[in-house]
Amino acid sequence: MNPVYHQAKFINSAPNLKHAPPDHGLEIAFAGRSNAGKSSALNTLTRQNALARISKTPGRTQMLNFFAIDEHRRFVDLPGYGFASAPLAIKQQWQKAIEEYMNRRKALCGIVLVMDARHPLTEFDWLMLEWCGHSELPVHILLTKADKLSFGAAKAVLLRVQEELSGAPMPLTVQLFSSLKKSGVDEAHQALDHLFTRPDEA
Repeated sequence: MNPVYHQAKFINSAPNLKHAPPDHGLEIAFAGRSNAGKSSALNTLTRQNALARISKTPGRTQMLNFFAIDEHRRFVDLPGYGFASAPLAIKQQWQKAIEEYMNRRKALCGIVLVMDARHPLTEFDWLMLEWCGHSELPVHILLTKADKLSFGAAKAVLLRVQEELSGAPMPLTVQLFSSLKKSGVDEAHQALDHLFTRPDEA
């Protein structure tokens, strides 16, 4: 476990890059479907109950939310995709914000892609992975809500996802994770440490 992540502090919410913090240092962005448990995962990894907003209504993360780890590193919670019951115009606005961030943000050094272990590799997940592959951006996949599956079933999902992504063109790792049971935190922290280390800084 790396206690530095417990220091995470909210900076601001930005509807677009114009309102984002200065583009320097390193950022890891958390992406995933609106009901995949992204906010819960962020709170668990930072050992904070309310760093990221949690709601029973998917799609509450509606802006780019920036969190400072230290002076040089940040987490970015991207708007959830694919499920939110919001007007089409609002969804398109979220999509534009995500695309703008991922295409233009120089500080972006890695993606944590959050998937519900019961429903991994959705169409939206594949689109995100395709973009990361094209950009050669490292990805760490959190298969959340692993506690909802038996031990054997969870392991089977992990192996299937690893196998399906074995030919990925970018660095990619996968793990099981449960915010409820607080399982997988140490492994996730190690992955974050690795993502924050760019090749030219290793």
